[in-house]
Amino acid sequence: MRIIIADASAIVRTILEQNLADYPEIKIVSSVSNGTKLINSVQNESADVVIIDLGLPYMDELDVLGSVGKSMQLPILAFAGTQAAGIKATTSGAKDFMLKPALNSYDKDFFDSLVKKIKEIANETNASTPNAEKRTFEWPNSEKCGQAFKVLCIGASTGGPSAVSEVLSGLGNNFPLPVLYTQHIEIGADEKLAQWLSGTCKNISISIAKDGEEAKTGHVYMAPADTHLIIDYVKPSGIPVLRLSHEDPERFLRPAVNKLFRSAAQFYKKDCLAVLLTGMGMDGADGCKEICVNGGWTIVEDKSTCAVFGMPAAAIEAGGAKEVLPRGNIAKRVLELVKT
Repeated sequence: MRIIIADASAIVRTILEQNLADYPEIKIVSSVSNGTKLINSVQNESADVVIIDLGLPYMDELDVLGSVGKSMQLPILAFAGTQAAGIKATTSGAKDFMLKPALNSYDKDFFDSLVKKIKEIANETNASTPNAEKRTFEWPNSEKCGQAFKVLCIGASTGGPSAVSEVLSGLGNNFPLPVLYTQHIEIGADEKLAQWLSGTCKNISISIAKDGEEAKTGHVYMAPADTHLIIDYVKPSGIPVLRLSHEDPERFLRPAVNKLFRSAAQFYKKDCLAVLLTGMGMDGADGCKEICVNGGWTIVEDKSTCAVFGMPAAAIEAGGAKEVLPRGNIAKRVLELVKT
């Protein structure tokens, strides 16, 4: 069985690697120290089980469990500090948990129990996979909703820049709506991303959003790093006036896609069109659902083209996806809906 280990402690990782090497049925294919490296390993390595320390840095542990365990459908064995934390992990995506021992307690009994757990959850997952794969979704891809959309909102996270560039490039020249875009991005990287998108998507103008700015048609307004982008109000002409907010992060995220999508749902109701692309975690799911409840339309990216099928999967599960499309079909569908 192929195992990925994710633990912040280099000492613990070394202990696990050295001792699990004594079990010929176990092969460690990756050993990482944080959530970002974990996602990269999951994407690039073929693994049967992932062992995750619940104190993993750089990422909300519940988002990690949801994305890896549920969206990527990889069985997780969580190392928990307490029984309560372990139980919570199993409700968020982990298959099972073990209490993390003190450094002097990694003995043979512990590793025998660990390997037994690994085998159990791997076998359980393999047994249930055929049924899980039978689950299909039917979406109204050819449905004409007949709505007069007035704004397009886009949300993305891991893998977002390339996904967004493909969608924006496909919108052609003179796109008839303002485009509001929230991307999870580190401080200092937002201007570079906006410049890169401008150079890549020469058919549409792109800039970092400013507080109090009127969002005009055929222009993309991107949320600054560490700042929520929301709609403050809508002018009688239908043009949204933007507001930049430093309210608390939502689920450790600022900017949050949910903040943008909710504000668009509030002001535009059935005239709101939103696209949720690849990303880790669950941000955007609640916002998509609120857009749908208010009569708007949502398109989420299909698993087949996602770098990480976390946010789109969460939106589907929440009932916030009107359509699920592979990335290459999204721009065409947006144009079809807008022209209709």
